[in-house]
Amino acid sequence: MAAILSRQDIQRLVQQQPPLVEDCINLEEQVQPNGIDLTLREVALLQSSGKIAIKDNQRLVSDLAPLVFDGMDFIDLVPGVYVITYNEVVHLPTNIMALATPRSSLLRCGVTVNTAVWDAGYSGRSQSLMVVYNPQGFRLQRNARVVQLVFLRLTEETEGYHGAYQEENID
Repeated sequence: MAAILSRQDIQRLVQQQPPLVEDCINLEEQVQPNGIDLTLREVALLQSSGKIAIKDNQRLVSDLAPLVFDGMDFIDLVPGVYVITYNEVVHLPTNIMALATPRSSLLRCGVTVNTAVWDAGYSGRSQSLMVVYNPQGFRLQRNARVVQLVFLRLTEETEGYHGAYQEENID
Protein backbone atom coordinates (compact mmCIF):
# COMPACT_ATOMS: atom_id res chain seq x y z
CA MET A 1 0.00 0.00 0.00
CA ALA A 2 1.24 3.51 -0.84
CA ALA A 3 2.02 5.81 2.08
CA ILE A 4 2.83 9.50 2.53
CA LEU A 5 6.26 10.08 4.04
CA SER A 6 6.37 11.64 7.51
CA ARG A 7 8.75 14.33 8.77
CA GLN A 8 10.94 11.58 10.25
CA ASP A 9 11.07 9.68 6.92
CA ILE A 10 12.02 12.88 5.07
CA GLN A 11 14.70 13.80 7.62
CA ARG A 12 16.22 10.33 7.28
CA LEU A 13 16.15 10.41 3.46
CA VAL A 14 17.80 13.84 3.21
CA GLN A 15 20.80 12.34 5.04
CA GLN A 16 21.31 9.60 2.40
CA GLN A 17 23.33 9.86 -0.81
CA PRO A 18 21.97 11.22 -2.95
CA PRO A 19 19.77 13.15 -0.55
CA LEU A 20 16.02 13.16 -1.18
CA VAL A 21 16.26 16.98 -1.41
CA GLU A 22 19.34 19.19 -1.42
CA ASP A 23 20.18 22.90 -1.67
CA CYS A 24 17.57 23.83 0.93
CA ILE A 25 17.65 27.39 2.26
CA ASN A 26 16.75 26.28 5.81
CA LEU A 27 16.12 22.53 6.06
CA GLU A 28 14.76 22.65 9.63
CA GLU A 29 12.21 25.30 8.66
CA GLN A 30 11.31 23.69 5.34
CA VAL A 31 10.58 20.14 6.56
CA GLN A 32 6.90 19.91 7.47
CA PRO A 33 4.88 17.11 9.13
CA ASN A 34 3.82 15.78 5.69
CA GLY A 35 6.34 17.15 3.20
CA ILE A 36 9.00 19.74 2.50
CA ASP A 37 8.57 23.34 1.38
CA LEU A 38 10.31 24.32 -1.84
CA THR A 39 11.66 27.85 -2.17
CA LEU A 40 11.80 30.35 -5.03
CA ARG A 41 15.01 30.70 -7.02
CA GLU A 42 13.81 32.43 -10.19
CA VAL A 43 10.72 33.90 -11.84
CA ALA A 44 10.49 34.11 -15.64
CA LEU A 45 8.08 35.32 -18.29
CA LEU A 46 7.01 33.14 -21.19
CA GLN A 47 8.47 34.58 -24.41
CA SER A 48 7.18 32.27 -27.14
CA SER A 49 4.50 29.76 -27.89
CA GLY A 50 5.08 26.09 -27.16
CA LYS A 51 4.07 22.84 -28.81
CA ILE A 52 3.21 19.37 -27.52
CA ALA A 53 2.87 16.67 -30.16
CA ILE A 54 2.42 12.91 -30.27
CA LYS A 55 6.18 12.38 -30.54
CA ASP A 56 8.43 13.77 -27.80
CA ASN A 57 10.99 14.89 -30.37
CA GLN A 58 8.40 17.36 -31.71
CA ARG A 59 7.89 18.98 -28.29
CA LEU A 60 8.82 22.66 -28.08
CA VAL A 61 8.70 24.36 -24.70
CA SER A 62 8.27 28.12 -24.51
CA ASP A 63 11.33 30.36 -24.28
CA LEU A 64 11.73 32.13 -20.94
CA ALA A 65 12.98 35.56 -19.90
CA PRO A 66 14.09 35.66 -16.24
CA LEU A 67 12.88 38.65 -14.23
CA VAL A 68 15.15 40.71 -11.98
CA PHE A 69 14.66 40.97 -8.22
CA ASP A 70 15.12 44.40 -6.62
CA GLY A 71 17.86 45.29 -4.13
CA MET A 72 15.89 43.73 -1.27
CA ASP A 73 15.38 40.50 -3.29
CA PHE A 74 11.71 41.22 -4.00
CA ILE A 75 9.87 41.17 -7.30
CA ASP A 76 6.54 42.80 -8.07
CA LEU A 77 4.33 40.61 -10.25
CA VAL A 78 1.35 41.94 -12.18
CA PRO A 79 -1.58 39.57 -12.82
CA GLY A 80 -0.47 36.91 -15.27
CA VAL A 81 1.42 33.68 -15.83
CA TYR A 82 5.03 33.01 -14.81
CA VAL A 83 7.40 30.06 -14.75
CA ILE A 84 9.19 29.64 -11.44
CA THR A 85 12.30 27.63 -10.68
CA TYR A 86 12.96 26.21 -7.23
CA ASN A 87 16.22 26.38 -5.27
CA GLU A 88 16.04 22.76 -4.20
CA VAL A 89 17.24 19.77 -6.20
CA VAL A 90 15.05 16.70 -5.74
CA HIS A 91 16.42 13.14 -6.07
CA LEU A 92 13.59 10.63 -5.93
CA PRO A 93 14.36 6.94 -5.40
CA THR A 94 12.53 4.52 -7.69
CA ASN A 95 9.99 3.73 -4.96
CA ILE A 96 8.97 7.33 -4.13
CA MET A 97 7.03 9.91 -6.18
CA ALA A 98 5.94 13.40 -5.20
CA LEU A 99 3.10 15.87 -5.64
CA ALA A 100 3.19 19.58 -4.78
CA THR A 101 0.56 22.03 -3.68
CA PRO A 102 0.83 25.79 -3.15
CA ARG A 103 1.27 27.09 0.35
CA SER A 104 -2.01 28.42 1.73
CA SER A 105 -0.59 31.94 2.16
CA LEU A 106 -0.18 32.19 -1.62
CA LEU A 107 -3.79 31.17 -2.15
CA ARG A 108 -4.95 33.77 0.38
CA CYS A 109 -3.14 36.39 -1.75
CA GLY A 110 -4.81 35.32 -5.01
CA VAL A 111 -1.79 33.41 -6.31
CA THR A 112 -1.42 29.73 -7.13
CA VAL A 113 1.23 27.35 -8.42
CA ASN A 114 0.38 24.59 -10.87
CA THR A 115 2.67 21.58 -10.88
CA ALA A 116 3.16 18.27 -12.60
CA VAL A 117 3.92 14.90 -11.01
CA TRP A 118 7.46 14.29 -9.78
CA ASP A 119 7.92 10.72 -11.03
CA ALA A 120 9.83 8.09 -9.08
CA GLY A 121 13.46 8.16 -10.20
CA TYR A 122 13.38 11.87 -11.19
CA SER A 123 16.35 14.02 -10.30
CA GLY A 124 16.53 17.75 -10.95
CA ARG A 125 15.70 21.34 -10.05
CA SER A 126 12.07 21.62 -11.11
CA GLN A 127 9.99 24.39 -12.57
CA SER A 128 6.28 25.12 -12.14
CA LEU A 129 3.67 27.56 -13.36
CA MET A 130 2.77 30.46 -11.06
CA VAL A 131 -0.45 32.33 -11.79
CA VAL A 132 -1.15 35.70 -10.18
CA TYR A 133 -4.93 36.17 -10.18
CA ASN A 134 -5.00 39.08 -7.74
CA PRO A 135 -5.85 42.22 -9.78
CA GLN A 136 -3.63 44.21 -7.39
CA GLY A 137 -0.61 42.03 -8.21
CA PHE A 138 1.72 40.28 -5.80
CA ARG A 139 5.10 41.03 -4.17
CA LEU A 140 7.37 38.00 -3.79
CA GLN A 141 10.82 37.60 -2.24
CA ARG A 142 13.59 35.36 -3.55
CA ASN A 143 13.98 32.20 -1.39
CA ALA A 144 10.39 32.44 -0.08
CA ARG A 145 8.65 29.09 0.49
CA VAL A 146 6.02 28.72 -2.24
CA VAL A 147 4.91 25.05 -2.45
CA GLN A 148 4.91 21.98 -0.25
CA LEU A 149 6.22 18.82 -1.88
CA VAL A 150 4.51 15.69 -0.52
CA PHE A 151 6.24 12.32 -1.02
CA LEU A 152 4.39 9.06 -1.59
CA ARG A 153 6.04 5.67 -1.18
CA LEU A 154 4.94 3.36 -4.01
CA THR A 155 3.68 -0.18 -3.48
CA GLU A 156 6.79 -1.41 -5.31
CA GLU A 157 9.84 0.00 -7.09
CA THR A 158 9.51 1.16 -10.69
CA GLU A 159 11.99 1.48 -13.53
CA GLY A 160 12.10 5.20 -12.76
CA TYR A 161 11.84 8.39 -14.77
CA HIS A 162 13.96 8.65 -17.93
CA GLY A 163 12.34 11.66 -19.62
CA ALA A 164 13.63 14.88 -21.11
CA TYR A 165 13.66 16.74 -17.78
CA GLN A 166 15.93 14.30 -15.94
CA GLU A 167 18.79 16.31 -14.34
CA GLU A 168 17.15 19.61 -15.38
CA ASN A 169 18.49 22.94 -14.12
CA ILE A 170 21.34 21.38 -12.13
CA ASP A 171 24.27 23.77 -12.25
